[in-house]
Amino acid sequence: MKAKNKNLMTLEEFKVKNYGKRGTKERDELEEGYENFKIGALIHDTRVEMGMTQEQLAEKVGTTKSYISKIENNIKEARISTLQKIIEHGFGGHLELSVKI
Repeated sequence: MKAKNKNLMTLEEFKVKNYGKRGTKERDELEEGYENFKIGALIHDTRVEMGMTQEQLAEKVGTTKSYISKIENNIKEARISTLQKIIEHGFGGHLELSVKI
């Protein structure tokens, strides 16, 4: 049996140690930032998998290459209406949202 490294911690332990428990301002900001990052990364990965440039996606969606870049790089948050256009017009998909409480 391997000895456990006492310096290792889970991601949840790291977040609690550095950002506090869920519901604190710092932790909520971290979680919100991560969700925005995930959306941008998903758009980027899908676009690349489909062999599209940012310019091509922007043209299909009716926006600018700069705006697509800002969403993908987590500089701008995408509105739900914009996200819907990206998914439906840009990728030919369907956006489904769910809410967890």
